[in-house]
Amino acid sequence: MASSEIIFEVEESAEGGFEARALGASIFTQAETMNELRSAVRDAVLCHFDEGQAPAVVRLHLVHDEVFAV
Repeated sequence: MASSEIIFEVEESAEGGFEARALGASIFTQAETMNELRSAVRDAVLCHFDEGQAPAVVRLHLVHDEVFAV
């Protein structure tokens, strides 16, 4: 039975754009914009799982690290 949800951790790339890594699956993708990333994640999920086994929901968890001096 397929899982109902897959979660991706999304971070801004040092080179610009965004990187997404799935939690619990070996899926990684990147894109320049969030709209492009959504499409790339959808394609990556569909390619990773056999037909009919892909999760019904993809959750993108945006991580934003901020570093500053005090």
